[in-house]
Amino acid sequence: MRKLLVTGGTVFVSRYVAEYYVSKGYMVYVLNRNSRPQSDDVHLIETDRHNIGDDLKGIHFDVVIDTAYTAEDVELLLNAIDSYGDYVLISSSAVYPEDAEQPFKEETKVGANKFWGKYGTDKIAAEEALHRRNKSAYILRPPYLYGQMNNVYREAFVFDCAMSDRKFYLPKGGNMKLQFFHVEDLCRFIDVILEKKPEIHVFNVGNKESVSIREWVELGYKVVGKEAEFKNVYENIPFRNYFSFHEYEYYLDVSKQCELLNETKSMFDGLKEAFEWYKDNKDKVNSKLYMEYIDSNIVL
Repeated sequence: MRKLLVTGGTVFVSRYVAEYYVSKGYMVYVLNRNSRPQSDDVHLIETDRHNIGDDLKGIHFDVVIDTAYTAEDVELLLNAIDSYGDYVLISSSAVYPEDAEQPFKEETKVGANKFWGKYGTDKIAAEEALHRRNKSAYILRPPYLYGQMNNVYREAFVFDCAMSDRKFYLPKGGNMKLQFFHVEDLCRFIDVILEKKPEIHVFNVGNKESVSIREWVELGYKVVGKEAEFKNVYENIPFRNYFSFHEYEYYLDVSKQCELLNETKSMFDGLKEAFEWYKDNKDKVNSKLYMEYIDSNIVL
């Protein structure tokens, strides 16, 4: 049985990854402080990744899947591991500066992005630290991830509006486009990497097609069984006061991914799965006061 180490393993991406590979028959180890409930059938390594000590000694991991946020995260983990095979870092498209030419390609020069700030520059540093230590490691740069277990109040906000029969307050007509990637497709692409061991080691990953925020909201209402009605907000109000995303449209070139994994989950199917999970797990999502802001501050 192959052994796989997942850093984290209790929230959204890392939790989904852990459960996905348990279902595929891996012996999955998760490394976290045990401050949240653990998934079934994982092997917990209870430690702080900034003070691992000898907790990883004597174990060979066939695969490491890391969600490191900083260079220090990467350095400390690599220092603590005795032996491992493949290493996959789940980075972010936040590494690309907002003023670079789009679509962003893997060769696009990384740099600070005013919308992502320190999160983006820390991910850059994490990538660079890994590249210095292991040039054979794989780095994945997704756009917005979505799906079951998403604790960020994005699609869940749309579901809440739909279930409450609210009209949706749509920023500037809803033409801004976003690019998504379902968390299961992320895992499926990791499968492909582990099987085929491509010579390319940095991949943009995501759906081939972007979707307008209006279309995204319409699909969110549809999976709830409702039809969206909109109020268009053209006032100069920051999007994040009443909506789930920054006023920032960008697009990744995922052609290299598509050479290895071309078919991805439809947005409708992905949102439907996310909604089925959300109905029983509302307490696991970090909700925001968007509705309260709308009701108190936006008069149309």
